[in-house]
Amino acid sequence: MVKHQDETRAAYDGVVELYASMFADRLETRPFARNMIGTFAELVRASGNLRAVDVGCGPGHLTAMLHDLGLDAFGLDLSPGMVAHARRAHPALRFDEARMEALPVEDGALGGVLAHYSMIHTPPEELPTLLAEQVRVLAPGGLLLVSFFGTEGPEPVRFDHKVAPAYSWPADRFAGLLAGAGLVTFARLLHDPASERGFLDSHLLARRP
Repeated sequence: MVKHQDETRAAYDGVVELYASMFADRLETRPFARNMIGTFAELVRASGNLRAVDVGCGPGHLTAMLHDLGLDAFGLDLSPGMVAHARRAHPALRFDEARMEALPVEDGALGGVLAHYSMIHTPPEELPTLLAEQVRVLAPGGLLLVSFFGTEGPEPVRFDHKVAPAYSWPADRFAGLLAGAGLVTFARLLHDPASERGFLDSHLLARRP
């Protein structure tokens, strides 16, 4: 796990400013993703636990969005370059370096976890470890919104992402992983791609019982 994470971290460190310029306002043209995040934030607020983490936060734009939607949000990312950019761009918010399999959060502390295309670089055999860690930090009734590239085939597909190798997933297979981690998926949204790669944009919303 450490080797491919180190390679991914170095790759993202090398494209911080370009990535930030491309994605800072991207949800303005992605109504489905924007509304799923809004629904997630509304449900987290309704749970009464406003603490939420944006895992793999990149330049921090979605952490800021969660904050604007009324959550006590903070961001974590593997890339020190991304964390430094997020701190400059959003100085009122908290951003820290962290590996997704070892989140610096106490057990059962959070009302929500947002994983917006942040697990796409994780090899399939390692994904259950990351999901188990996200379940660990969620309070009972807490919510996870995970977004990823979807494929209509039966198996995950490895592809050459522009930054680092990545994987697309069949939604049913990913939902099965969430169930295996102890989460109940209660909403899903799959829609035509917003990029030239041709994968479905996929969003699963799940709750810790």
